[in-house]
Amino acid sequence: MSAPPVPPPAATPPAAVDPFEDHDHDACAIRVLERAILQSEAEGVRLTPVRKRALEILLESHRAMGAYEVLERLAADGFGNQPPVAYRALDFLVENGLAHRVQRLNAYAACLSPDRDHAPVFLICRSCEKVAEADAPELRQALAHLGESGGFQVERATVEALGLCSVCAAEAAKEQAATPGTGDA
Repeated sequence: MSAPPVPPPAATPPAAVDPFEDHDHDACAIRVLERAILQSEAEGVRLTPVRKRALEILLESHRAMGAYEVLERLAADGFGNQPPVAYRALDFLVENGLAHRVQRLNAYAACLSPDRDHAPVFLICRSCEKVAEADAPELRQALAHLGESGGFQVERATVEALGLCSVCAAEAAKEQAATPGTGDA
């Protein structure tokens, strides 16, 4: 019995990028809004004022927001205070690839990818509650292979990883180092 073939060495991975890093947030939000408008026109769906405002609210920070938090903001802007107002707008955004539902947080986050159909991995900081949307094609391929090996066709998968962003991890390390009895002995 011969040994299985050794796979070729993997390509050198790109330098690590902190998905929570500071960036030009205003430019990011403008780019996503422009994509939403163009995509809605191209697909023949209406990005109504309440839907657009819901997306703008989600784009204000890189953290997921609950439907009632979005509803409060919509109501303050004069769009009504009944839960269906927010849920319909958020459902539209999710169905049209403009937002994602983050199951772990029972919340919504604006889609930052320029791709209409993609499957992101969500990195969720358990401390500051920021959510980063990361592309992980290798993980998606592994999930597809796993399904195919059992005759299952993966149509959609949501991957959510809970942990600490680099800022919160550094802060936690400082706190741990400053606490007597928790450092190295």
